[in-house]
Amino acid sequence: MAVVVAALLPVFILIVLGVVLRRSLMRLDTQWHGLERLTYFVLFPMLLIQTLVKADLTKVPMAGVGGALLLAALAMSLLCLALRPALSRLDIDGPAFTSIFQGATRWQTYVALSVSANMFGDVGLALASVAMVAIIPLVNVFSVAVLAHYASPEKQSVRAIVMTVIRNPLIWACAIGLFINVTHLPLPKLWHEVADALSRSSLAIGLLVTGAGLHLEGLLRPSAAAAIGVGFKLLLMPALALALAVWFGLSGESLAIVAICAAVPTSPSAYVLARQMGGDAPLLAQIITLQTILAAITMPIAIALAA
Repeated sequence: MAVVVAALLPVFILIVLGVVLRRSLMRLDTQWHGLERLTYFVLFPMLLIQTLVKADLTKVPMAGVGGALLLAALAMSLLCLALRPALSRLDIDGPAFTSIFQGATRWQTYVALSVSANMFGDVGLALASVAMVAIIPLVNVFSVAVLAHYASPEKQSVRAIVMTVIRNPLIWACAIGLFINVTHLPLPKLWHEVADALSRSSLAIGLLVTGAGLHLEGLLRPSAAAAIGVGFKLLLMPALALALAVWFGLSGESLAIVAICAAVPTSPSAYVLARQMGGDAPLLAQIITLQTILAAITMPIAIALAA
């Protein structure tokens, strides 16, 4: 447990620093919006590409790690959809349901990669990147489709949903990194020097942006919908993923990476998507903030159970 806490501590310190900077040195929304776009479109994709380029995928249990997390995300998505009639009886409308759905299924990649790297170094980064390859396309397709059906004022066409997913830079980064790795495409030294420099900055800036995006208002009285979103992601998702990982025969580092990826809070990018497509953005902001705070307690427990 001490090792897990030591690996998590720098991550949450950076998130808290983001909260402090948002309320002191960098108060303008435009400042953080620029950093968010830089991280999302440049720094973070470069980290994924470079990690996958360098990874020795022959030593990584891709099927086990990716399969366990993919099936866990799929199971959670189907569970949320199955519970939609019951949730509606609790006066949870369509936009609020989409926030619960995103809160239960999406994951904070900055936190997952940071903790994985802190605990297991390059191997941890490679395993977490494999997890991203498995999860990112699925959760993006499902999130956009659910928002289009339950929240969007104008129903999105299948083509619009597909194009939204195709334009995701993280999906392209995973595809490019895997292609270079599999084909053994030679890259010049200059590429690695520039890519490594950009990659090193991505996680720190990403965590600062995560902290700056937290909404601390109304946390003392969370709604029933927020409590459901938090419980599904921080308790049920890790349980599902770990059960599937054990069933796949994973152990050691691989099992711990599954726990890390399953136990992280929801991605702040879900909030942006909710605003764009008519979801209940204030509810999702509450869910993300509660998850990020409570994950400081639940993540060490989930990881320790897998260790």
